[in-house]
Amino acid sequence: MDREEYVEAVLRAVESIPEGSVATYGDIAEYVGQGGPRQVGAIMREYGGGVPWWRVIRASGVPADEVGDEQLHRLRSDGVRITNGRVNLRDARWDPQD
Repeated sequence: MDREEYVEAVLRAVESIPEGSVATYGDIAEYVGQGGPRQVGAIMREYGGGVPWWRVIRASGVPADEVGDEQLHRLRSDGVRITNGRVNLRDARWDPQD
């Protein structure tokens, strides 16, 4: 898969995350079948403005520093439970098989 196809695959995957759910950067890479969390993060920084970027979160459940407050606000609006600034991935993690 070339870079353009990879970008499109990542963005389509993020668009697939339903309201009330989140995925980690690594989840997206695994779903797409290429790259890793850092590559997905780079794609999201450069191209993610048109997709629900706030539904992609660190594996720790904590949002990225530069978008933390806005991301938490948007996730709460989506119905995701936030406790102490962290998403409980056991409760909110997207399962593409569902």
